[in-house]
Amino acid sequence: MNHKILIIDDDQALCRLLKKCLESEGVAADLAYNGNDGLLQALQEPYQLIVLDIMLPQMDGFLVLEALRRESAAPVLMLTAKNNKQDKVAGLLGGADDYLTKPFDMDEFIARVFSLIRRYTTLNAAANESDSPLSFAGITIDIDTRTVTVGKESVSLLVKEFDILYCLAQNAGKILTKKQLYEAVWQESYAYDDSNIMAHISRLRKKIEPDPNHPTFIQTVKGVGYRFRGGEAG
Repeated sequence: MNHKILIIDDDQALCRLLKKCLESEGVAADLAYNGNDGLLQALQEPYQLIVLDIMLPQMDGFLVLEALRRESAAPVLMLTAKNNKQDKVAGLLGGADDYLTKPFDMDEFIARVFSLIRRYTTLNAAANESDSPLSFAGITIDIDTRTVTVGKESVSLLVKEFDILYCLAQNAGKILTKKQLYEAVWQESYAYDDSNIMAHISRLRKKIEPDPNHPTFIQTVKGVGYRFRGGEAG
């Protein structure tokens, strides 16, 4: 098995079912049944994906995600309660890469797992390829090391935050629709779920913009999408 993921959920029967289905697809899975154990495991091994339930004993999923994001950029697929939009938005703002609502279809779960793993491994491989940094007034984006420098300060970005920024910067001055941006970064069909893109953009702005409420680099084009403005590339 080439890939290994971690599932953190207190529903042991569900965990065993997910593990069995994943292994039939060639993906190994470790299991943890509470937040504390899950966080410790997540920090001990380089997993390609972490599946994280919100409702966990000892430490809930949001706290696990917060602690995890201080140490790891591994993609996180959050499992949320049915029709709880607040949980979804909070998870995305906290650093999750995607979410799935319980109860879910097993085929959709497997598809999302492979989508996130593929994106993560592809981008890690791309980081080993030499490419010139994109330099603008006030910001430098280096695809080779996947690093971003604003002024003289290095900024730590999560996987999809970097992907969104790099995609926009590659098309500096051009307006990208939400559909174009989503399909370029997530590499799957746009499902007209604006909350996913908006949450990532909001979190990204807080990290790179001098004033996130009045963004300089990532501008919203109302009713259309987003545009990167950073002066001439070097």
